[in-house]
Amino acid sequence: MNSIPVRVTVLDTWDEIALNVPPAARVADVKAQALAQAKVCRPATDYLLKFRGAEVSEGETTVAQAGIVPNAGIVVLARRRSAVR
Repeated sequence: MNSIPVRVTVLDTWDEIALNVPPAARVADVKAQALAQAKVCRPATDYLLKFRGAEVSEGETTVAQAGIVPNAGIVVLARRRSAVR
């Protein structure tokens, strides 16, 4: 399989980004690509990536190692919640 279609929801903008990523792509690169397409200006390190409700360790973890399947829903959200007044 050359690429895996995934849907990445960036919670800052509530945009759902459709990406085709190779199984050998790093999870951190998928997150950075989704943030760039959603036009989020903050650094990618300020965000975490969740798949099936659990945070995915980004280091050198690939899409295949994380168990991400075709048409999976992935969520990118801020590491720290913003205070609301």
